[in-house]
Amino acid sequence: MSTPPDMQSAARHFFASSTFAVAGASSVPSKFGYICFRWFQDHNLATVPLNPTTSSITVAQKTYSTVPTNSKLKDPKSTGLNIITPPFVTAQLLREAKAAGVRAVWLQPGSFGDEELEFAIREFPGAAVGGFAKGTRGGEGWCVLVDGETYMSGRDKKL
Repeated sequence: MSTPPDMQSAARHFFASSTFAVAGASSVPSKFGYICFRWFQDHNLATVPLNPTTSSITVAQKTYSTVPTNSKLKDPKSTGLNIITPPFVTAQLLREAKAAGVRAVWLQPGSFGDEELEFAIREFPGAAVGGFAKGTRGGEGWCVLVDGETYMSGRDKKL
C-alpha cells in the first residue's frame, strides 16, 4: 500500500449505508458477534445477522432470522458489512461480499491479518475500515464499538 487509506472517510461511507449486516452475529452474550449486533440494534440501525450455521439468533430477548451468505442479503449495494469472524473466514466473506456488490466493509479487531485488510482496502476502495490508521480511538484499532458512534453521527469534525 503506497498511500495510507483514509479510514475516517471510509467510516463515514460505511455509515451512509441504509442497512448493516453483522457477519459472525451470535446469540451468546459474551461473544463479540452478539455485542456488535446489539450495538447496531441499540443505535436503531437496520441490521441483519449473517451466520451460516444457524437460522436465527436471539439478542436482547428478540429473535432475528439470519442470512447464510452475502449473496442472500436483500440489497447488498446498500449494505455495510461488519465482520467479526476469524481471519480465514473473513477472507471468504470478503470475496463473497465483493461478488455480491456489498457497499462497504468494517473489519473488527481480530477478524483479519495483513492479507485480508489489504484485500478489503483494494477491493472496497474508500469503503473498507480496519487496522490502526489515523482516526481510531481504541487501542485495538478500528472498532465499531469504540469508533462507530463518532462516525455514524458526523461528530468526527471535532477530532
